[in-house]
Amino acid sequence: MTELRRRMEDDMVARGLASRTRSSYLWAVSSVARFYRRSPDQISDAEAQAYLVHLLRERQLSSSTCNVVVSGLRFFYHVTLKRDRLTFDIPLSRRPGKLPVLLSREEVERLIGHAANPKFKTMLLTTYAAGLRLNEVLHLRVADVDSGRMTIRVAQGKGGQDRYTVLSARLLAALRAYWTIARPRPWLFPSDRTARPMHPTALQRAYVTAKRRAGIQKPGGIHGLRHAFATHLLEAGVDLHTIQRLLGHGHISTTTRYLQLTRHTEVGPDSPLDLLAGFAPPPQG
Repeated sequence: MTELRRRMEDDMVARGLASRTRSSYLWAVSSVARFYRRSPDQISDAEAQAYLVHLLRERQLSSSTCNVVVSGLRFFYHVTLKRDRLTFDIPLSRRPGKLPVLLSREEVERLIGHAANPKFKTMLLTTYAAGLRLNEVLHLRVADVDSGRMTIRVAQGKGGQDRYTVLSARLLAALRAYWTIARPRPWLFPSDRTARPMHPTALQRAYVTAKRRAGIQKPGGIHGLRHAFATHLLEAGVDLHTIQRLLGHGHISTTTRYLQLTRHTEVGPDSPLDLLAGFAPPPQG
C-alpha cells in the first residue's frame, strides 16, 4: 500500500465511510492515476476535470458511475491532499429523473416463492420485509434479530449509521424455520464456503434467477425489494417519517419520492410482508 493510499484510507475510516464507499473512492482515484500514468497527487485540477469529461463523452459512463468518481476525487483532493475547494470544482452530473419500476405485492410474493433454496428464500424475504439494502442483509448477525422487541438492528448501514427496522411476526416465523435448518452463527446468512458474509454477487444472482423463474419481466435488481417495501407501506397508510426512519434515509426528501409510486389503500400492517397472502404465520399451539 502506498503512503497516499494509506492516508486516504485513514481519512475515510476516521470519517465513518462505509467499506463499499471506501472501495469506490479508491477505485476512482486509482483510475485517474492510470489514465494519466502519474501519481494522483501530481494531477492538476484541470486534468481531473478533463478526465471526468472523458468518462462522460468518450466512455459514456452512467451518471451514477461518474458521480462516484467525482465524490472520490473530491474526497482525495479536498480532504487527503487538502487542496482549496475553490480551485477544484467538478460539478456532479445530473441524474436522470427516472422512477424505479415497482414490483406489485403479487410479484414480490411470486418472486420470493421461486427462490432456489430455503436460504435464498429467507434472504429475499428479509430484504423485503425489513426494507434492507443488499449490503445490510448480507451483514446481519443472528444477534441483530430481537424477537422480544420485534426489531432488527442494522449495524453500520449506509453512511456508517446504525438503525432499527421492523421485525414482522411472519418474518420471525420464517427466520426461526431457517434457523432450524442452517444453525448460522454469528452471521445470519454466511457464505457456505468461508463462514463469512455471503458475497453480494451470490444474492444478486439468486434474485435475478428467482425473478426469471417467476416470469417477471420488469427491469431492476434486488434493490427493487427495498423500493417495494417503502411504497407498499405508503399505500398501507404508514406515514413518511416512520418509513424514513425504517429505511435509514438522512433526509425526508429522499423518502418523499415514493409518493409518486403509491396507490393508496386502507390497510395498516406492521410490515408489507403481512400483505402477502402466501406467507401466513404458522398456527399457534
